Amino acid sequence: MANMKIAVAGSAGRMGRALLEAVLGSADLQLGAALEVAGSASLGKDAGELVGAPCRLLISADVEKSLAGCGALIDFTRPEGTLAHLAACRKLGVKMVIGTTGFSDAGKKSIADAARDIAIVMAPNMSIGTNLVFKLADVAARVLNEGYDVEIIEAHHRHKIDAPSGTALHIGGIVANALGRKLDECAVYGREGVTGERKASTIGFATVRGGDIVGEHTVMFAGPGERVEIVVRSSSRATYAEGALRAARFLAGKKNGLFDMQDVLGLR
Repeated sequence: MANMKIAVAGSAGRMGRALLEAVLGSADLQLGAALEVAGSASLGKDAGELVGAPCRLLISADVEKSLAGCGALIDFTRPEGTLAHLAACRKLGVKMVIGTTGFSDAGKKSIADAARDIAIVMAPNMSIGTNLVFKLADVAARVLNEGYDVEIIEAHHRHKIDAPSGTALHIGGIVANALGRKLDECAVYGREGVTGERKASTIGFATVRGGDIVGEHTVMFAGPGERVEIVVRSSSRATYAEGALRAARFLAGKKNGLFDMQDVLGLR
């Protein structure tokens, strides 16, 4: 694994820059490629200059050429871009760390199919703390399985394009599964007007968008006389980047298969 070369997709974006900074600051990983879409103003620039650490590696839109020699691609872009990168990685035998959310069922199937040939870590959130929350939410739901209403509140920056967040939906799925429910049958996304009394079997979602909020998630179990809340707040994208690097290191010894951060952190 020493000196494993990492490719970063969407390198000029907010998350891409956090990944560049993390890889360039790593003692055991090297930046092998920095990708951007055709037409990006960043193409041809030194990737390191984006984070104040020139490295003489130029940002490119040539995916296959850039991935040659890389051990893994870290991708936090958009579904259509990630799926295009997936095809290239599968062809070249490059592992993937996927933090992109918002995939359709067909997109998820494509990723599962590719995992027969390459090793992939896919998670709606790469934060180590958030993945601990996933585990805690499962435990809490199994203990507080009677008489407690479940609400999930999430907040992100004004630029986020999907809602609820992939992380919130993932938490909802974990809780629903622990309670023996199906999320698509019990989820309530926002409330307005005369809604009537809350149905006990529902799992509610509330979404906040504003400013530069990196990411906040609260799982609330509201019962008679008490309320249990599990909260994680991210103040920097660095936490996602460090989790992604940890996932890349985990993949170093894997030939193929589809994994998530629970596998990476040994929380399964």
